[in-house]
Amino acid sequence: MHDSDAVRDLLGRAHALGADPRNTNYAGGNASAKATAPDPVTGGGVELMWVKGSGGDLGTLTAAGLAVLRLDRVRALAEVYPGVEREDEMVAAFDYCLHGKGGAAPSIDTAMHALLDAPHVDHLHPDSGIALATAADGPALTEQIFGDRVVWVPWRRPGFQLGLDIAAVKAGNPQAIGCVLGGHGITAWGATSAECEANSLEIIRTAERHIAEHGRPEPFGLVVHEPLPEGERRLRAAALFPVIRGLASTDARQVGHYTGTPEVLDFLARAEHPRLAALGTSCPDHFLRTKVAPLVVDLPPDAPLDDVLVRLRELHARYREDYAAYYRRHATDGSPAMRGADPAVVLVPGVGMFSFGKDKQTARIAGEFYVNAINVMRGAEALSGYQPIDEAEKFRIEYWELEEAKLRRLPAPRPLAGRVALVTGAGSGIGAATARRLAAEGACVVLADRDLASAEKVAAEIASAAHRTSDVAAVVRVDVTSEEQVAEAVRQAVLAFGGVDLVVNNAGLSLSRTLLETTLDDWNLQHDVMARGSFLVSREAARVLINQAMGGDIVYISSKNAVFAGPNNVAYGAAKADQAHQVRLLAAELGEHGIRVNGVNPDGVVRGSGIFASGWGANRAAVYGVEEERLGAFYAQRTLLKREVLPEHVAAAVFALTGGDLSLTTGLHVPVDAGVAAAFLR
Repeated sequence: MHDSDAVRDLLGRAHALGADPRNTNYAGGNASAKATAPDPVTGGGVELMWVKGSGGDLGTLTAAGLAVLRLDRVRALAEVYPGVEREDEMVAAFDYCLHGKGGAAPSIDTAMHALLDAPHVDHLHPDSGIALATAADGPALTEQIFGDRVVWVPWRRPGFQLGLDIAAVKAGNPQAIGCVLGGHGITAWGATSAECEANSLEIIRTAERHIAEHGRPEPFGLVVHEPLPEGERRLRAAALFPVIRGLASTDARQVGHYTGTPEVLDFLARAEHPRLAALGTSCPDHFLRTKVAPLVVDLPPDAPLDDVLVRLRELHARYREDYAAYYRRHATDGSPAMRGADPAVVLVPGVGMFSFGKDKQTARIAGEFYVNAINVMRGAEALSGYQPIDEAEKFRIEYWELEEAKLRRLPAPRPLAGRVALVTGAGSGIGAATARRLAAEGACVVLADRDLASAEKVAAEIASAAHRTSDVAAVVRVDVTSEEQVAEAVRQAVLAFGGVDLVVNNAGLSLSRTLLETTLDDWNLQHDVMARGSFLVSREAARVLINQAMGGDIVYISSKNAVFAGPNNVAYGAAKADQAHQVRLLAAELGEHGIRVNGVNPDGVVRGSGIFASGWGANRAAVYGVEEERLGAFYAQRTLLKREVLPEHVAAAVFALTGGDLSLTTGLHVPVDAGVAAAFLR
C-alpha cells in the first residue's frame, strides 16, 4: 500500500468510528496503519506507522494529528525494554523513532499498535466493550460471547508492556480478530483498513446485542425516586448550580455543565445508584475526566431546597476529606502533588448531573464521560456485576507522571479563563465588542439582547474565532425592562455555564429631545431600559454571585452624559446619571461579598452603535450642525486627544477593570471619551 493511501484509509476509518459515540468516547482510543514509504535520504523503502497522536480525537482527526514512526526503530525498543517498572521511559524513546518533521506527539498507546504485526489496528473505548471489561466475570463472558475470535487480556496500565501482551495474544491466537482489555476497552486488527473497521464493529455490536438480549431488564434496581417534572427540575437545577459550582471551585475556579438526560435521571432514580457511584469509573479515560468517584446527594428529589443546600455543603466537606485520604493512601515520594480535592461530577437525584472543568468543553466532556460510565455500569450489572479496577490502579493512572507532564505542557490560562460573563445589549456596538473581547480573554460569554438574531450572529463569530460552538458563547433573548425575562435570562446563563461571574450592563437606547419636547413615554422608556434594566440585571445576577461565594464583577456602561450637561437629552442624561450612582451604591453594598462594581463612561461611540443607527445619530448631528456620516469625526475633534472612540476601546476598559490587574478597585468610573474636559470626574 502506498503511504498516501494508508493515511487516507486511516483517516476515513477514524472518522467513521469516531463519529458514533457507541464506538468510543471523545478523544478516546486510537487507530493506526502501516505501509512502506520512500526514505527521503536513501530513496529506498522504509516501513512506517501512522497512529493517532496524543490528545487527538478520532472523529475529527487530521493528517497533522498523526504521529509517524519508523517501525524498525519502534520494534527495536523491545530489545532494550528495561521492564514494566521502568516502562514509562519508553514514551520518551518514541521521539527517537519519529520519521520526518511535524506530526503529533506519540501517545502512550503507540506500542499497542507498533508491536502488533497487523497492518491496521484500532483501540477503542465502546460502552459495550468496557461493560464486558469491567464485569465481574469478564473473561468467561468474553469466551461465551465470542468464542475464540476475541481474547481476554487481563488489566494492565496502558504502556509498552500492554503492547507486548497484546502482541503475544495475537501471535498465540491467529484466528482472533481482537481482544477485550480488562478494565479498559477493546483492540481489533485487520489486514486492510476495511477489515479492521469491520472487526472493531463486530466486537462492539456483538457485545451490544448480547447485553440487550441476555441482560437483566432492571440492572440498576427498582425506581425509588421519580425525577422531578421538567419545569420543576429546571428551576431546581438553576437554583442549585451556582452553589455547587462555588463548592466545586474551592481549589480552582471551574466552569459547569448540566445534564438532565433520560439515562442520567433513570440511573439516579434507581435503588442501586449510590452503591455503583461509590465504586467509581474504570476506563482510564473516564476517571481521568471524572475523578475517582462523583459526589452523590443523598436526599430525595422533593427535599426542601434549603435542606439540599445544607446537605451539599456537608457532603462536599466529606468528599474533600475522603479524596485527601485517598491521595495519602497511595501517594509515594515521587507522586505529583494533589491537584485538588473537589468533585468533578455531582449527582442530584431527580435533578441530574453537574460536571465541572477548567473550561466549558472540559466540563461538558466530563459529563459525557460519566454518561459513558453509566452505560458501562448498566451493561456490566445486566450481565453479572460491575467490578472496576481497584483503587490503587486508579491512583496510578490519575497521578501518573506522564499525565502530569501533559498538564505541564499546557499553555498558561488566559486572564478570564474559568469566568462566565453576561453582557446585555450584546447584539451590536459596545456590547458585541465587549462580548468578543471577554471571550478572546478566556471567558464563557452569554450574549443577551432583545434582538436574538443579532446576538446569535455575534455568538457565531465568537465561536468561529475560538473554533468551538456552544462551549464559548450562548445567547438569550431578553427585554431588560421585564423582571420575569431578566430572571429567566440569568437562569439560562446559569444552566449554560454553571453561574455568572462578570456582568456588563450595556443595554441602552437614546432619544434626542428638548425638555419641552420630551414626553413622559420618552422619559419612562429610557429610564426603564437603562436605570430599571440595570437594576434588575444587577439584582438577579447578585443573587447568583452571592450564592457562588467566589466574588465577581458588575460593570455598568454609563456615559459621559452622566456627568456632562449637554443639550436636548434630559431623559438620557438623567437615566445615565442613575446608572452611575447605582455603581457607587452597589459597590458599597456588595463589597462584603467580594463583588466589585465599576463603570465605564464612553462618549461619541458612533461606529457600529445600535443607538446611533436608530436615530440618535441623526438627532445629534442636527443638534451640532454636522453631517451624520461625519459625526464620529466631529466628536473626535472636540476631544483633547482628537481621536474617535470605537466600541473596542470601551471593551478594552471593561477588560481592564475585570482582568485581574485592578482587583482592589471598586466604585470607579473610567472615562473612555478621548478627553472631554467638561466630563472630568471631580
